[in-house]
Amino acid sequence: MDEQDPRFQEESEPETKSHRVWPSVVGSIFSTLFMLCLVGGGLLVTLAFFHPDTPLPPEWNPRTPLAVSDPVTPITSWKLRQALNDPVQCRAVLGRAAQISARAPLEVSDNCHIRNRVSLRSVGQARLDELETSCATALRLAMWEQHGLQPAAQAFLGSQVQVIRQVGSYNCRSIRTVQGASNRWSTHATADAIDISGFDLADGRRLRLVNDWQGSDAEALFLRAVRDSACKWFATTLGPEYNSLHADHFHLQSRGWGTCR
Repeated sequence: MDEQDPRFQEESEPETKSHRVWPSVVGSIFSTLFMLCLVGGGLLVTLAFFHPDTPLPPEWNPRTPLAVSDPVTPITSWKLRQALNDPVQCRAVLGRAAQISARAPLEVSDNCHIRNRVSLRSVGQARLDELETSCATALRLAMWEQHGLQPAAQAFLGSQVQVIRQVGSYNCRSIRTVQGASNRWSTHATADAIDISGFDLADGRRLRLVNDWQGSDAEALFLRAVRDSACKWFATTLGPEYNSLHADHFHLQSRGWGTCR
């Protein structure tokens, strides 16, 4: 049949329109289904977060406050920041993971003070000689003990850290440098740092940075591993590789820009 025959055009024209209509109909159906999936997914996420019987485990639920013993997830650091920024929540979280006593704030001057002050005697499974520090420093220490220190002790030494040896947190002074005193105030002046000199293990071994940092034995590898893990929980971590002033201790600091040395 000739393609110019009017009968051909009349019969084929409806078919041509049909071929043009179907893609748009199918596209509309898929668009609608996609939007329903988005809305349905959003409702599921909302229910997962806000329903009282949510199936989300606590460590994944942003509405559940931080618990030091919870497994680490991608939102743990966010939960930690929330606790650090809320004095009441900080003490509540820390109180479930450490032996503390809340103290009245210490205000010596604008440069020297301990706000949200606590007396700390232990974190997790490890004791300390009692000291006064900020809740933020103590909470970071508790996270490190749970998720860095004790796992490394088991992995490298097959034992548990029984005592964390510390040489102070609050100290109203300026920063010390290898050149001498600085005109800048130390984070110790606000108890935003703690110095750790070593660890006593449950099997009787006593490790000290000044004696055990060098070398490649299990004790030295353990100390390097716990230094690295401290960098995940503290804003600044300084140790023997930083300078001679830190040859015998880790300086663990709540404030800073991520220095890890």
